[in-house]
Amino acid sequence: MRKRIPVAIEAAAKKSFATAADWPGWSRGAKTEELALEALAAYAARYRPIAEEVGLEFPATVELDDLEVVEHNEGSSGTEFGVPSRPTEQDRRGLREEEAERLARLVEAAWSAFDRIAAAAPAELRKGPRGGGRNTSKMIAHVMDADRSYANEIGIKIRQFAPGDRSPVPAMRAAVLEVLRSARDGSPLGGRHWPARYAAHRIAWHALDHAWEIEDRTESVPSGVPTAD
Repeated sequence: MRKRIPVAIEAAAKKSFATAADWPGWSRGAKTEELALEALAAYAARYRPIAEEVGLEFPATVELDDLEVVEHNEGSSGTEFGVPSRPTEQDRRGLREEEAERLARLVEAAWSAFDRIAAAAPAELRKGPRGGGRNTSKMIAHVMDADRSYANEIGIKIRQFAPGDRSPVPAMRAAVLEVLRSARDGSPLGGRHWPARYAAHRIAWHALDHAWEIEDRTESVPSGVPTAD
């Protein structure tokens, strides 16, 4: 019997997210809950290398029936904007040290994937469906700046980066991983709003979402592999 994968749903009027509760970064959005679940299952193939990079066992295939919705949450304006923005009860579970280390390793793998994909991408990317979208350097700057704000959300104060300066990134990431690696009781970090599990999900999701966007706007994806929203 296949082991089912716990999933939390965040749903607003025009956008829903399905998030695998134990796999930071494996979260997909769509117009409805049903479509978000379909997207989550389809993106298992793109997420698998992240798990494998850190030596974690991941299902060879994921079908819709393998996903078990364990929680529903009302979304917000952030959900409508396209961000999984609400910590769930799954995120508020405590973390033993070995679990915290596992989450941190997956976040680090998501960053590595983003760096690798961005470094291999051309300077200019194909335009999006409406003719917009950032080029590669702007995508990198956007992810860097978002990570800086995420660090602040978990109690790490990082100053605004100078334009084009990527030198503070390794130290910032190391500080974030140090926080995520500690055993926790599920309380918000740094006196703010994000528990550790949600911070790991949000950071890894953002890096992977843009990594996959860069891939999709660089060259065609092999048949059968879904593209980012």
